[in-house]
Amino acid sequence: MLKPVKIKDKVLEVPIIQGGMGIGVSLSNLALAVRKEGGMGVISAAMPGFREPDFETQPIQANIRALQREIQKAKMAERGLLGVNIMVASQNYGTYVKAATEAGVDAIISGAGLPLDLPKYSDGNVLLAPIVSSGKACRLICRRWDSHHNTAPDFVVIEGQKAGGHLGFKLKELQEGTFQSLEEILKDVQQELEVFRQKYQKDIPVFVAGGIFTHEDIEHFIELGADGVQMATRFIATRECDAHENFKQMIIQAKKEDIVYVKSPAGFPGRAVRNAFVQKTEKQANQRITNCLGCMIPCHPGDTPYCITRALIRAVQGDQENGLFFTGTSAEIINEMTDVHTLMESLKTGRKG
Repeated sequence: MLKPVKIKDKVLEVPIIQGGMGIGVSLSNLALAVRKEGGMGVISAAMPGFREPDFETQPIQANIRALQREIQKAKMAERGLLGVNIMVASQNYGTYVKAATEAGVDAIISGAGLPLDLPKYSDGNVLLAPIVSSGKACRLICRRWDSHHNTAPDFVVIEGQKAGGHLGFKLKELQEGTFQSLEEILKDVQQELEVFRQKYQKDIPVFVAGGIFTHEDIEHFIELGADGVQMATRFIATRECDAHENFKQMIIQAKKEDIVYVKSPAGFPGRAVRNAFVQKTEKQANQRITNCLGCMIPCHPGDTPYCITRALIRAVQGDQENGLFFTGTSAEIINEMTDVHTLMESLKTGRKG
């Protein structure tokens, strides 16, 4: 049985974080279900307002309104913790952090870039966690938070190369297999954190992510020094996941050869299911976007591989041919639909149901 983890002044009853998945894949329905099982449910702040009537004309206002509404829905659980995943590469990054803080979330988890100034936007009452993929990245973030904000992370999430969506590795590393293993990164991160644990006299729990699938996987990393895990792909094929049924079937039906690296307008390699849309992006040159929604800082609408916002919206709405279906390597093992309670029980105990 997995043990609770104390994070600053809060306790995570079950040391499992449901990873944030945008656009619209992890909203209040999934986050609430995970919270009810004692884990940390996480809402993605990546364009949650895509269904709002003014999304095309006022995307920021629509996103903030939708994000805060989803947070309020997910706060209805009496167990677990609630987090929001906010990408550093997002336009108006600080606005989203402040909106999530004002709405009363327990934690903000931030990656897709180095969240060097995340503490600047917080009121000090929310747990702050960077996502890192190396000990070096962890060191850079911690030194910045220490020197500029007089603080250290409340917990850290490590995403290894088996994770889905945007990856914190160079494409060449991924293709040639020269990346560090998750076990190696965990060791490096723990060493980097020790000086900050001593200075600020606090524990800084570490959660690992990327390819975690079973109770045994979780125990393996806890034995190596992790405090818990973050899992995203495994929660897609649940009845409570906020994505369209067709999205879930894409994950259930995906085989190992269907899961490939893709180029993202965010400037990072990503991992997704290879469908007609991905095949098209492999062949065509960059395109000009005329109705830009201003989602990612590195993306230039005049010269971008594709509009990632619209591709992800098509996916969450169930367009299997024209959507971008981000996934981790775990999709190659998932072969059936389940529910969050059954999944969490299996992860906690190793027993089904």
